[in-house]
Amino acid sequence: MEGGLGGNSVPLNSFDKSKVLDVKPLRTLVPLFPDASEGSPFVCVPPNGPFPTGFSPFFPFSGPQGSQSTPDLNQNDFNATAVPIRSFRAEPPASNGQNMSPMDTFGSHKHKSAGSSSVKRKAKRHKDLEFAITALSDFNPGISFSERDDGNRDLVENVLLRFDALRRRLSQMEDAKESHSGIIKRADLKAGNIMMSKGVRTNMKKRIGVVPGVEIGDIFFFRMELCVVGLHSQSMAGIDYMVVKGDSEGEPVALSIVSSGGYDDDAEDPDVLVYSGQGGNANKDKEASDQKLERGNLALERSLHRANEVRVIRGLKDAVHQTSKVYVYDGLFKLQESWMEKGKSGCNMFKYKLVRVPGQTSAFSIWKSIQKWKEGLSSRVGLILPDLTSGAESTPVSLVNEVDDEKGPAHFTYNPTVKYSKSFKLVQPSFGCKCRDACQAGNSNCSCNQKNGGDFPYTANGILVCRKPLIYECGPSCLCFRNCKNKVSQTGFKVHLEVFKTRDRGWGLRSWDPIRAGTFICEYAGEVIDEIKARQDRGDGEKNDYVFRTNRLYESFKWNYETGLVGEESSDPTEDFDIPSPLIISAKNSGNVARFMNHSCSPNVFWQPIMYEHNNEAFLHIAFFAKRHIPPMTELTYDYGTPHPDETQSKAAHEKNKCLCGSPKCRGFFIEV
Repeated sequence: MEGGLGGNSVPLNSFDKSKVLDVKPLRTLVPLFPDASEGSPFVCVPPNGPFPTGFSPFFPFSGPQGSQSTPDLNQNDFNATAVPIRSFRAEPPASNGQNMSPMDTFGSHKHKSAGSSSVKRKAKRHKDLEFAITALSDFNPGISFSERDDGNRDLVENVLLRFDALRRRLSQMEDAKESHSGIIKRADLKAGNIMMSKGVRTNMKKRIGVVPGVEIGDIFFFRMELCVVGLHSQSMAGIDYMVVKGDSEGEPVALSIVSSGGYDDDAEDPDVLVYSGQGGNANKDKEASDQKLERGNLALERSLHRANEVRVIRGLKDAVHQTSKVYVYDGLFKLQESWMEKGKSGCNMFKYKLVRVPGQTSAFSIWKSIQKWKEGLSSRVGLILPDLTSGAESTPVSLVNEVDDEKGPAHFTYNPTVKYSKSFKLVQPSFGCKCRDACQAGNSNCSCNQKNGGDFPYTANGILVCRKPLIYECGPSCLCFRNCKNKVSQTGFKVHLEVFKTRDRGWGLRSWDPIRAGTFICEYAGEVIDEIKARQDRGDGEKNDYVFRTNRLYESFKWNYETGLVGEESSDPTEDFDIPSPLIISAKNSGNVARFMNHSCSPNVFWQPIMYEHNNEAFLHIAFFAKRHIPPMTELTYDYGTPHPDETQSKAAHEKNKCLCGSPKCRGFFIEV
C-alpha cells in the first residue's frame, strides 16, 4: 500500500517490485516479510517509542512533530481523543428508588454467583459500558442493563408510568402550537422514540412465552407501550418473531401477535382466535395481492410445527375515545392449524387457528361479558339497581351483589357534587376568562391559562397532564362555552361505573370501561364540615366511615413527566398540593359514588384539588384521576392517608383498621377518620 500507517510501512524503494513474494494463506497466522537483503528489517517498538531512524510513531500515539513523548489527552492536538470505555470508573449515579434495588444493579448477585469466569467477564464488560454511558449522558434512566433485558412487575409499571407522563407532556406541547399543516400529531411515537433512545425500557431480550412483569389482562392504549415493556417489539407489524438456531441456518419462530381487526380476524370465542396472516393489503400505491409465506407468516407456520406458545394481544375499540383502540394482553395461545382461503379482496390469505392455553386468568372473556351487559342489563348476574343515581348522573351507575343476599348499602341521598355552607372568599378580586368560545391551549390571553402557569392542565381529549399544587378550571363566571376543555371535572363521568359488593371489604367501586391514566373518574361529593362538626360526629359514638380530609398525610409518589426526557432545563414540576384552607367533606348522609372507593396501600387512583370561581368566590373540589391504566372490572382505590399530628390528639384517630387491600406493599392497617 502506498502511504502506510504514519511512516511505519516498508520504504517504497528498498526492494525490487518485480519480485513476487512467496504468499501463503492468511489462516497460517505466520506473517511473512522480505529478507533483510530485500528491505528494511521488521521493527517492533512500544507505541510511544523510542523509534529508530526512519520510523515515526503512528496515530493516536503521535505527538507534535519531532516529539516522542506521550501525548496529553487534554490537548486538542489531534483530530479525535480516544478514551477507553474501561477508563470510566466513576460510581453510577444513585437511583431515585423507583426502579433500582441492590439485587437489581448491574454486577448483581446473579452474576456474582455464576461459576463461569466468562459470565463474570461479560458482566464486568456490561458494567463498564453502563458506567461509561452514564458518565457521557446527562440523563440517568435509573434502569440497569440487566433490568433492560429482564424486567419485573414494579419495573414494568414504572416504565409505563414514565412513558405516559412523557406522552401527555408532548401532547400538551403539541396542543399549544398553532398548526394548520394537517400533519398528524403522534406524541406516542415521539415518547417511545425518546424512551428507547434514553434506555427507559425493559424486557429487551426476546423470548418465547411469559414476559417478566407483564400480567394477563394488562391494558395498553398505544402500540409503543407494548414495545417499551417487551411484550411486542413491533410498533406496526402484527406478528413479532425471532430466528432460533436449528439444524441449518435457523428458522423464524412467532413470539406474539396483535389482533386489531385490520384483517378478517374472528374474535367471537374468547378461547379461540382465527388470525389472518400479514401482507397483501391494498393501499393507494398498490392493489391487493396474495399473501406470501415469509417473515411473520412463515414464523407462525414454523410455530405450528414446533408447538411453542405465542402471546396474544387483542386490539379493541376504546369506548371512551371512539377513534382510539385499547390493547389487552390475553395470555398464551398455541397454534392448532393453518390454511389458505380467499379474503374479501379476492386474494389468497393465510389463516391460523390459535387456542388459548387452559388455566390462565380471564381477560378477553371479561370484555365479551361487558359487551352483553351494555346491550341489555337483564343478563347481568346479581343486579340490584340499574342506576344507583336515579338519573342524577349523565351515565347510569349499576348496583350489583354477586357475593351474598344483601340488597344494598345503608340509605343516603345521592348528590353529584360537594355542598358548601360557605365558600372561600378570595383575598383579591378575580374575574373569569373572556374567551368567546372554548379556551385554547397556548392562548396567553386566557386568564384561566395564566392562573395555571401558562400550561393548559388537560390534553385535547381531556386527560390530565400533571399533578399540580392547585388546578384552576373555568367556572360559571367565565364566558367560554359549557363544553370548554378546561371544565373536565364539571362535565360528569367519562366511564361506566358500578358499585359492587366485595368479598371482605364491604361495597366497592369499579368500571365497565378501560380507564386511561389521567382520566377523570369522579369528585368526592358530600357536605363540607368544620373540625368541630367532625369531632361532634365522633363524640356521638356513631362511626362515620365516609369522611375525606385534605390535611392528612398521603402517599408520596411521582406521576409527572421528567424534564430530562423532554430536554427542559428546569427542575421537575412540583406535585405538592397548595390548598388555601384544609377541607373536610362528609359523605355520610349525602354523597356520590366516591364514598364507595376503598383504601389501598398501592392505589390506582389519586386525588387532585381543583378550584373554580363564581361571583368573586372560590369553590374547592376534590377530583379523582386514574394513576395508571386500569383494566375493566378492576376495583378503584385510593390511599386514605394517615392522620396529621394535630389530628392524632383525638382518641378516635388512633383506631386502626386491618387493611385487606392485598398489595405486596400493604402496611397492614389504615385509619378511616
